[in-house]
Amino acid sequence: MKNLFILLIGSFILLLPITCYPQLPPPKNGNTYVIAHRGAHEGIPENSLPAYQKAIDLGCDFVEIDIRTTRDKQFVSVHNSSINAYVDGKSGNVKDMRLAELKALDIGKKISGEWQNTRIPTFEEILKLCQNKIGIYLDLKDAAPEALLPLIRKYDMEENIVWFIWGDDDENISKVRQNCPNCFLMPDPGKESNLNAVLAKYQPKVVASGMKNCSLSFCKTVHEQEAIVFVDESKDNLEDLKLEWTKMIEWGIDGIQTDKPKALISFLKNLN
Repeated sequence: MKNLFILLIGSFILLLPITCYPQLPPPKNGNTYVIAHRGAHEGIPENSLPAYQKAIDLGCDFVEIDIRTTRDKQFVSVHNSSINAYVDGKSGNVKDMRLAELKALDIGKKISGEWQNTRIPTFEEILKLCQNKIGIYLDLKDAAPEALLPLIRKYDMEENIVWFIWGDDDENISKVRQNCPNCFLMPDPGKESNLNAVLAKYQPKVVASGMKNCSLSFCKTVHEQEAIVFVDESKDNLEDLKLEWTKMIEWGIDGIQTDKPKALISFLKNLN
């Protein structure tokens, strides 16, 4: 009897998932998560606190942020590797500039006078703004995951962040998994032919993709593993986007990363 009990317990342990993930909160707008790409940045400087605040005000589920490391080892949200596109008369790579130099830049003036004096935000400023209000879709452009975690824990955001990491980036995926078991890994396998290998290797609860690589069968495979799919839209024109959003819903895509979050929220509400 004792040996049978041990055998049963051993079998139960084998059935447990390698990582015991918490659950994401349900979507705010129907059945689909709305992810504001670089914040809600229509007419607002991208990757800025005002763009993230606008996403919060609209009722988005996540803001997508791009994290880079400065020369003095601080973390900021900038999409491009250089600041050239954001300001006139200035150039340089984020990694070669100190935080004080980056904070001196006005990234709003080039958009409009309304946003003059808008500054590049630090990762901590973003966490402080988003805490208890909105989730974060974290794109590691140039930052070590283990270096970000103390700040994430300071604001108790481990379970409110999904980590976008390419599916073949074993180093960073392993760092997140080892240092934050409650964090949501979100690998992007790239081509659908890579999907099964990524699912088998990491057992993620969220999978990222773009429309060029996604399909009905892609979504079905992910859902069969009890995971969900977040996908980047690929169109610019609103009418084209509505057709693409319709296809995404038909495929069962669980979250849409968009540059037009206000329009997407309206679209989702009209489905109900």
